[in-house]
Amino acid sequence: MTPPQETRLVPVPYGEWDDRTREVLLSYLRRPELYLSGAPDAPPMPIVLELFAHHLPLSDTWLAFSDMLASGEAVLRPAHRELVILRVAWRTRSGYEWNQHQRMGAAEGLSDEKLRAVREGPDAALWTPEERSMLRAVDEMIDRFCVSEETWQSLASSFNPAQLFELLFVIGGYLCLATVLNSIGLQADMPVDATERPVHPGSAS
Repeated sequence: MTPPQETRLVPVPYGEWDDRTREVLLSYLRRPELYLSGAPDAPPMPIVLELFAHHLPLSDTWLAFSDMLASGEAVLRPAHRELVILRVAWRTRSGYEWNQHQRMGAAEGLSDEKLRAVREGPDAALWTPEERSMLRAVDEMIDRFCVSEETWQSLASSFNPAQLFELLFVIGGYLCLATVLNSIGLQADMPVDATERPVHPGSAS
C-alpha cells in the first residue's frame, strides 16, 4: 500500500506549544538552544516533535523509551542498533527514519558500503555472521512476526539475554514508529535502488 502523499496530521507549531509541552519535548533535543536562538541559520523545530505535540503523555512515554535505547543503559553496540533500525526503515520505506538513521549510523561507524548493503539485506557478502543474523531477525519480524529458531540460535551465539531482549525491542519499536510515521504521511525521499550512494544529511533529529 502506498503511503499518503501529504501529512495527514497538521504539526503543532512550536509557537503554539504550552509551557508543559515545551518543557517535555525540548528535553528530548540534544541542543535545544540551536533551535531557539532566533539566528537566521537556526534549524527549524523538527517536524516529528511538532507531531508529538498532539499527545503529550503518549509522546513523553514513547520518547523516553526510544531515548533509553540510545543511552548509557543500552546493552547493544550503537552500530548494531543503527544497523537494524536502518533495515526496518528500508523495509518499511520510511524515508524519515532512513534519513535520520543513515546519518546516525555513519556517525557510529557504519561505512558507506554497509549503508548501501543494508538495502540488499542479509544476503549481502560483507556482513559478519552476527550482522547477518540481526538483519535476518528484522526481515523475519516484518514478514513472519517472529524470529525463526535458526536465526534465534545464531543470535544467541553472539548476544546475551539482555542484548537479545533489547534487540527485539529496537526492531519492534522502530517498526512501530515507521508505520505510525508512514500512516501520518511524514515522508522523505528514499534512495532509488540498492546501488545508489547514500547521502549523509547534516540536519539534526
